[in-house]
Amino acid sequence: MEHLYWIIPAAAIVAFAIAVWLSGRLGKSSIDVNAARRQFQQQQEDLQQLFFHTASASGKPRGLRWKDCQWSDLAAWLRDKQTGELLALVGVTISFEAIEGSDMEGVEAVGNLRNATAVFVFQEGSWGTTGRVVFNLNPDEAAAHFQAGYERLEM
Repeated sequence: MEHLYWIIPAAAIVAFAIAVWLSGRLGKSSIDVNAARRQFQQQQEDLQQLFFHTASASGKPRGLRWKDCQWSDLAAWLRDKQTGELLALVGVTISFEAIEGSDMEGVEAVGNLRNATAVFVFQEGSWGTTGRVVFNLNPDEAAAHFQAGYERLEM
């Protein structure tokens, strides 16, 4: 009889865990990927400006000021394997200039263009960015690099 006192709470915990797992699985499939992509394309210019503003305000890379972003047509679409979140990886070429008085002032390489990938995230029905950038990788290379946590979506 004492075992029943432990079995009922254990069964409730297992049922709760299964319900949480199922709700997470269902949430992943409920995103209309094609609609999200169309929304991204409609807002792309505004999202690119948001990326530049957010990334340039981050203070990274240290000692450099963001000058310009030249956007490419290269893009990769990913889904986070755990959360189901959609990501758009977009190719960008970034130019910097040294901040006056920083240790980067006078460094010749500061003027070199940087190949990179800008990261955009689809959350709660809209696209946004934290200004995250993956330097030295184009979108296809970044998708391959992060394949352990993300699945590539062919669109």
